[in-house]
Amino acid sequence: MTIAVQQTFDDMGAPLIEVPFCVLDLETTGGSPADCSITEIGAVKYIGGEEVGSFQTLVNPGSPIPPFITILTGITQAMAIEAPPIEEVLPAFLEFIGETVIVGHNVRFDLSFLNADSLRLGYGRLPNRSVDTHALARRLIRNEVRNLKLQTLAGYFRSPTVPTHRALEDARATAWVLHALLERAGTLGVTALEDLLQLPTARGSAHYRKIRLADALPRRPGVYLFKDRNDCVFYIGKAKNLRTRVRSYFYGDTRRTVANMMTELESVEHRVCSSELEAEITELRLIHTHRPRHNRRSKPPKSSHFVKLTREKYPRLSLVRSLREDGLVYLGPYRSRRGAELVMTALWDATSIRRCAGRPGARDGGCSFAQLGVAACPCDGSLNETAYRPIVDRLVAGIEYDPSLLLEPLQQKMTRLALQQRFEEAGWLRDRYRALARSLERRRAWQTMNRAGLLWAETAAGDGALVERGRLTIAWSGGNRPSFYSSDIDLNDSWPSVPPTVQDAEEAHLIWQWLIRSEAMLLESSQPLHMPAVRIPELRLAA
Repeated sequence: MTIAVQQTFDDMGAPLIEVPFCVLDLETTGGSPADCSITEIGAVKYIGGEEVGSFQTLVNPGSPIPPFITILTGITQAMAIEAPPIEEVLPAFLEFIGETVIVGHNVRFDLSFLNADSLRLGYGRLPNRSVDTHALARRLIRNEVRNLKLQTLAGYFRSPTVPTHRALEDARATAWVLHALLERAGTLGVTALEDLLQLPTARGSAHYRKIRLADALPRRPGVYLFKDRNDCVFYIGKAKNLRTRVRSYFYGDTRRTVANMMTELESVEHRVCSSELEAEITELRLIHTHRPRHNRRSKPPKSSHFVKLTREKYPRLSLVRSLREDGLVYLGPYRSRRGAELVMTALWDATSIRRCAGRPGARDGGCSFAQLGVAACPCDGSLNETAYRPIVDRLVAGIEYDPSLLLEPLQQKMTRLALQQRFEEAGWLRDRYRALARSLERRRAWQTMNRAGLLWAETAAGDGALVERGRLTIAWSGGNRPSFYSSDIDLNDSWPSVPPTVQDAEEAHLIWQWLIRSEAMLLESSQPLHMPAVRIPELRLAA
């Protein structure tokens, strides 16, 4: 038997006044659940600061209670001998806890005993979130008290219940301390559960005061924009929960880049989105618009790079920076020339396509590639068009219809190198294989969405999107589907075989990944949605 997975309180964004807390305390025969047992359980349940239930019982530990424990707690062997064992107590106590947030002073100690018995009896670990009043006090009032013991804190906050090392009294004292600390935390903008859970880890940095910039942010999916004193956007990010994500930057992130951003931060702008997909697309578009200096990895390149099959008597592969409507075969776009070169090298390894750019018949003996036997080159004039054409046809067919024509040769070469223990060279081929397979997969997805024209899709959770030739047009969530509409898109218009820019490619990839990962259901499309029949083969690593 296992305990069900703990449900979130609206993604942990529930106001603290609505969160049920179970404040508990245990008395035990010693300090380790490995060789000690529980002797008493006391717990009080609260919602909105009001007590809604309590639980108290002695527990027969099944072993002698050490004298020093009796002196400390007042629980004698005679008191515990008639008490029920933990096997009888635990089911009722787990039901009492339910889905509340567990609170304790040094709560890890109490949870270690509860989890040990829960696991032993087949209930599994407690999935509940927990709050430690000791950790909260260290964060909020460490400089105001001589120590952080429960007795000290209860006295400081004038608790009407004095801790006596008896479970129920200590639990009530802990609850009083908790509510006093929640008032202090409120002055720091801690108003929801996730804020409270993260507060103990927040470091008292010079920038922590700026956490107030997140106070007005909603707990919804969207995009946030960090601005400096000149109102210039220097970082853009996406989030499932805007408020939680922005506040997390102030909770002890020691990365130098984050520290630098917090130094520059003066204001936070945001865009609310209906779904995570819309947030991803909005982030991508804003990054390409603003080109923020701290979005280094996702910063758009100055130009795109493509691999192109040239229109010549003996076609070859060429790296170009623009996509033209010339009817030729393209792969890409790539963010860097290096990425394009990796794919072009993979195609060279997979076929004997011409590599040199020399004029046919211009030299004696052929180029070095022809002499090595890795390429069919017309340099020396011995190669005619009829013999060369099948090489080009195979490459085009591998790109357009059957990827195995290109990937299987790479797989075979890699396996052969691995068997020869030439692992470094095999690793290079592996990287080329993956780069080419990724390019072919994205090219297929782009063409599939373009052929479909207008595409309506929705997930089981009710998140949906209208995609128009690989670009997001409308997004919705919670089943709030807008009315179907017809666009002025002309499905007879020509469209490029690959995305014209890196931004178009990345947006189409995000949409395709959403369709696959979320198992979105197709509601309607202008044209049939289908992929080529031959799948891209998976890479098989040699044993």
